[in-house]
Amino acid sequence: MKALTLIKPGAANTAFEVREVTIPKIQSGQALIKVEGFGLNFADVMARKGLYRDAPPLPSVLGYDVCGTVAEVSADVTHIKVGDRVAAMTRFGGYAEYAITDARACMKVDANINIAEATALATQYCTAYFSAAEMVNLHEGDKVLIHAAAGGVGTALIQYCQYKKCEIFATVGSDTKVEMLRNLGVNHVINYNKEQFDEVIMKQTLDKGVDVIFDSVGASYFKRGFKILASGGRIVGFGAADMSSANVLSQLKGAIGFGIYHPAQFLMTSKSVIGVNMLRIADDKPEVLKRCFTAVFDLYQKGIFRPVTGKIFPVSEISNAHEYLESRQSVGKVAVSW
Repeated sequence: MKALTLIKPGAANTAFEVREVTIPKIQSGQALIKVEGFGLNFADVMARKGLYRDAPPLPSVLGYDVCGTVAEVSADVTHIKVGDRVAAMTRFGGYAEYAITDARACMKVDANINIAEATALATQYCTAYFSAAEMVNLHEGDKVLIHAAAGGVGTALIQYCQYKKCEIFATVGSDTKVEMLRNLGVNHVINYNKEQFDEVIMKQTLDKGVDVIFDSVGASYFKRGFKILASGGRIVGFGAADMSSANVLSQLKGAIGFGIYHPAQFLMTSKSVIGVNMLRIADDKPEVLKRCFTAVFDLYQKGIFRPVTGKIFPVSEISNAHEYLESRQSVGKVAVSW
């Protein structure tokens, strides 16, 4: 089979090579998927740059989510069968014509759902659901801030927070995205290239702050966010896009930007910080991942979750796909088709 292989860290146009590799063999509890296409995630960009600790050693095959047809399942798997079209989360290996996955991380999907939508449900929507439903108990009227709100996880969080009847503040980086989110019904949209989100929020909330922040940016955004949390407020961190530069000084600046905290700060202010890493959940608590996947598809079938397709690239344009995602100009899920 063909696999899009990461051969060296660096620029997208020199990092990948299509190689012929052996189709992987399944073990107990696993499924083999014939891949139609795979999704891109910001962790892929970090791995390509050599900045993602969990990435396998080079040469390696990246990829956390795929859409395709079940080619083989182990005898102990009963909820999917050969021939089913599925969305699935992978522990790397998704950038290939065939991919192995834990069968609990597979969900049957209809023929009318495209690759970007299917893979968004697998990764972005499961991340959003775990962050907002499992880690945080949202209530009607809660003031919620979502950073990078036009991206895959951001749009999923918007839809879930609207379902929970929260008041939503959202940050994006362009006027086009501002208009997009306003059209989606977001209450307050902030262009971070024109306004300071913390100043805007404190003014609009009369210095009361927000109840929950969903932060995929990290660095100084995290520190500034902590300061505008209301009593009982929570920050859910699930990324550090602001530290994606390969420059060591930029990474150091980003790390310092998070700030230094002591447990007493959390006790005295009744504030919380929650970290989310879905790879750890998939590895150590696959039953939780399955529960989230089931809930996500239930909300999708009810029309509450509506995945936004960013763009689908052919596999020959993998470098363009990576550059598009890295540029932060993308809206919704970016995917690649074989």
